[in-house]
Amino acid sequence: MTGVSIIGVGMTEFGERWDKGLRDLMVEAGTKAIIDAKIDGPDIDAVYGGCMSAGRLTGQEHIGALIADQSGLTPIPATRVEAACSSGGLALRSAILSILSGEHDVVIAGGVEKMSDVGVSQVTTTLGGAADLEWESSLGATFPAIYALIARRHMHEYGTTEEQMAAVAVKNHENGSLNPYAQYQYKVTLKQVMESAPIAEPLKLLDCSPVTDGAAAVILARDDVARKYCDTPIKIRATAQASDALSLHDRASLTELLATKYAAKHAFERAKMTPKDMPVMLAIMACDELGIRTELAETGGGSDANIFHENSIQAVNLGFGVENAHANSEYFNIDEAIMACNMMLNIIRRYVEV
Repeated sequence: MTGVSIIGVGMTEFGERWDKGLRDLMVEAGTKAIIDAKIDGPDIDAVYGGCMSAGRLTGQEHIGALIADQSGLTPIPATRVEAACSSGGLALRSAILSILSGEHDVVIAGGVEKMSDVGVSQVTTTLGGAADLEWESSLGATFPAIYALIARRHMHEYGTTEEQMAAVAVKNHENGSLNPYAQYQYKVTLKQVMESAPIAEPLKLLDCSPVTDGAAAVILARDDVARKYCDTPIKIRATAQASDALSLHDRASLTELLATKYAAKHAFERAKMTPKDMPVMLAIMACDELGIRTELAETGGGSDANIFHENSIQAVNLGFGVENAHANSEYFNIDEAIMACNMMLNIIRRYVEV
């Protein structure tokens, strides 16, 4: 069976982009991806765009049609995908599946969000819609509060310390300092994280992700087609998706991300890989569910912070610092599209001889 490869990527700068509207951001990212892939608009068969909250934050709905229209890609099919902070990732997966099905040969997938044009209260309320409205958001639980509950339980069960969680923010800012597209391009120390303002204890300001404006896009192609456009296509080994209870009180455990565990299990099986084969990893609970603690590091007491110093893996946030303090409070829904862009650039820089 044919596979799917990435042949081009594009990304905007991230931050409070007063100079750009929603449509400007998505067109910029898409245009950069098309140029990077060395293809033309007519080569693209379909568009999948991830966007969670444009309707609430900008008033603009019907994002799929808007992307095709503003990018000059009509009349090809254009589909908006919404899955909260996984919207960009699910857009990417949808594009992959459309190629694997035989329906399309070349597809563009990406994500866009414009979050800074409204006040903090409206953003907080909008993002609360990604939680259980009846049992959480309507009762005043924000995402920092929800993740604080998870963090407290993780500390109770595994002995994880605030300093170890702060090490994640230090690592993420280190990545951000290397990324010219990042919203915050500076390093922080463990002391600075620990002394930053409390948001929802034990989480502090530098533990939590900001809201932002930006977009990212990826060009995908069937493997045999990819070689026509690109000498070094990045092959996608596997993709998987799973779900879990939306509300915390319905989950089997506060410290277990079942959706991540099931999706990772299926992805590893399809790719014929194990966690030991991975050159990069995420942070704390993601490492737990991917089996990194048991297979790559014996840190004691259930703590994962020492993983970030293991020589066997490179522990990063795959957004490569676009959000920087993303580890404990997940606010941003085009993250996976950013991950794909930065991972491809990182792979080319580190592992591919051009």
